[in-house]
Amino acid sequence: TDEIMQQEIRPLVAVDIIEQLHRQFAILSGGRGKDGAPIITFPEFAGFSDIPDEDFLNVVTYLTSIPSLEAASIGFIIIIDRRRDKWSAVKASLTRIAGAFPGNLQLVFVLRPSRFIQRAIADIGIKLYRDDFKMKVPIIMLNSVSDLHGYIDKSQLTRELGGTLEYGHSQWIHHRTAIENFAMTVKTTAQMLQTFGTDLAETELPNDVHCTEDLLSAHTDHHSKLKEELKLAVKQGATLLTCIREPVTRSANSKLSPDELENVATVERLLAQLDETEKAFDQFWTKHHLKLEQCLQLRHFEHEFREVKVALDNLMEQQAGFADIGDSVARVEHLLREQKQLEEKGQEPLEKAQSLALHGEQLIQNNHYAVDSIRPKCVELRRICDDFTNETKKKYDILGKSLELHKQLDKASQWCEAGIYLLASQAVDKCQSQEGAETALVEIEKFLVTAKEHQLSNPKEFYNQFDTILTSEIKANAQRILQKLEDVQEMFDKRQVSLKKLAAKQTRPVQPVAPHPESSPKRASPKITRPA
Repeated sequence: TDEIMQQEIRPLVAVDIIEQLHRQFAILSGGRGKDGAPIITFPEFAGFSDIPDEDFLNVVTYLTSIPSLEAASIGFIIIIDRRRDKWSAVKASLTRIAGAFPGNLQLVFVLRPSRFIQRAIADIGIKLYRDDFKMKVPIIMLNSVSDLHGYIDKSQLTRELGGTLEYGHSQWIHHRTAIENFAMTVKTTAQMLQTFGTDLAETELPNDVHCTEDLLSAHTDHHSKLKEELKLAVKQGATLLTCIREPVTRSANSKLSPDELENVATVERLLAQLDETEKAFDQFWTKHHLKLEQCLQLRHFEHEFREVKVALDNLMEQQAGFADIGDSVARVEHLLREQKQLEEKGQEPLEKAQSLALHGEQLIQNNHYAVDSIRPKCVELRRICDDFTNETKKKYDILGKSLELHKQLDKASQWCEAGIYLLASQAVDKCQSQEGAETALVEIEKFLVTAKEHQLSNPKEFYNQFDTILTSEIKANAQRILQKLEDVQEMFDKRQVSLKKLAAKQTRPVQPVAPHPESSPKRASPKITRPA
């Protein structure tokens, strides 16, 4: 039904009645009356009465649709040239025009038959049958074109009517079909742009990179083709405009007829319409293309976010697995090396995450439409990076304290072992003499000087310093070593007391006695050798 209605309301165009137009039984030469009324001429045509009613109506309807509404509202002037015909032809023409002319009539000029008898018959006939023609406008019978010139200026009449107006029927048909083709091109192009715009507006944005790239490529290709169509349409209009203006371009003395000027105005209007359509389309396309590009940026961002998030989650999971703080110096040093490896391993995903967050912030600054989706992801990326960095620092701090703790415990234990060895190495028999006891005391005092370097701090300070990492096992080990320190210290204290007692014992002194002379033998004393 819609197609039928569109066919009914669609105006006639030249190509629909091209054969009838070529028969040239009626023409719109472009001439105008003194008040601007369009002139339609019915030239001499032998088979005028044989023209089917439909063909006649179509041609006349088409010709009356060409002038502007302003010109058509003045009323049409009809010139019927029947100089070589009979009164019967004049009567038939007037009857057909009166019954089928679709426009507003102003005047009807009839160039009556030139032969004397037919002219006389025409004079009588027009008086007898004027009312039968049912025309409410004057019908002026003219004997010659000279009489016609008294009503219409020669510049508005073709050469066939003794005028100077240049008119070529084939060229006129060519111009009409070209103008109408161009109008159809403009309409079709506008419809294509509108359809494409509607499709774009209704397009749902894809959810992945590949589909978005395909959609962007397809829309861009379609846009390029439409732009090419626009370019061709503009070229077509410009060429047509040049053809219509060709007489003026060729000769400075030539002037375009009112109808030709209207043709120029029509083509210029169509070109302007095309330009406005293109500008509106370009504006819409710019927004749509930007949205597609931003959609592609978003899909890339989301894809990279998922990859980086998996890497970061894996990193955080590995870091969470490092709960061990070590039970010895060797173990803690091994854990520190593993933590360092994890930190180095995390540098690449952390840098990617920071770079991606920076990229997301740049998208936000560039007025991306998906700000509400991008910003939370940027915040999450930075939060995970900060969590990993802070947790890494915390791990290093804990392992550092653990290392210091175990080093202190090892030093204390080693000091105890060295003290026990020292005490065990002091022979009891050597310590019985004053000299031996003093020597042993010196050894002990020298060893005790190293106690501050190797012993643990007092228990209260020790527990305060390492409270955050003291597990039950480490606490038990520390208590054992502290107890051992007390025991070794007590051993040293007892040994020192014993040695001091031995060193303090005074041995009885032996008084040297000089020998009496009388008790000396009379013989010469032998030479006394000093003992070594």
